[in-house]
Amino acid sequence: MLYLAVCVIASVATNKRFGWSVVRQYMTDSTILHGLLLTLELTAAAMAIGIVGGVVLAVMRLSPNPLVSGLAWIYIWFFRGTPVLVQIIFWFYISALFPTVAFGLPFGGPQLFHLNLTTLISAFVAGLLALGLNEAAYFSEIVRAGIISVDEGQTEAAQALGMTRLLTMRRIVLPQAMRVIIPPTGNETISMLKTSSLVSVIALADLLYSAQIIYARTYQTIQLLLVASIWYLICTTVLSIGQYYVERHYARGSRQVAPSLLEVWSRGFGRLVGPLAR
Repeated sequence: MLYLAVCVIASVATNKRFGWSVVRQYMTDSTILHGLLLTLELTAAAMAIGIVGGVVLAVMRLSPNPLVSGLAWIYIWFFRGTPVLVQIIFWFYISALFPTVAFGLPFGGPQLFHLNLTTLISAFVAGLLALGLNEAAYFSEIVRAGIISVDEGQTEAAQALGMTRLLTMRRIVLPQAMRVIIPPTGNETISMLKTSSLVSVIALADLLYSAQIIYARTYQTIQLLLVASIWYLICTTVLSIGQYYVERHYARGSRQVAPSLLEVWSRGFGRLVGPLAR
């Protein structure tokens, strides 16, 4: 098995049809780097919207008020129940349904402000809204799971001291829930980086669409897809390293001591090579 794996790697590395010289040429191409930067910006902004919205929705879901919890449930039900690709396209064409949006006082009162969605909803804004609002629905369940994991006795003790529900949530519950929230948050960030490639359907020049623009001109499809894949792998690796150290920070004081990053990688490499060497 190990011999077969080495043969496959050698075949890929030496096969001229892969065009590794072309891959090296376009790795630092300005169009590719611009698309990579836009992908990172979109990922960071969408995750920011998702995290803030997810925390708000999780608190609403756990509210004793049935109206508040019901509204949060409907939001989560809708955004988790429809494909994110459909949501991206829908937001891109939302101006066809609502060209303008105006808000004013009732009964013929003055208009407070007026929005022209035709110019406001660009491709970047459409992608950001779709990814961010969709992420908020999923992240709310992560936060809710973290909040539920905190012992209820601490909430009761805080309320006995006269702390309000929101203050208890912000100072007592959420800091302890971070140990449960952080690991899936890292996974969601990595997933968001890859899911952002869906914005290519609305011609937003992210990393994938930038590669598509080039290979539509040069017909070097495989080589440009390899370039995009390598950059995605680099970014996800960096994010995975960051996730590891953040998890280790919030795991301080727990019974399980997180191993070093070198130990994690060596174990993973051992699990990969072990069966192949048999």
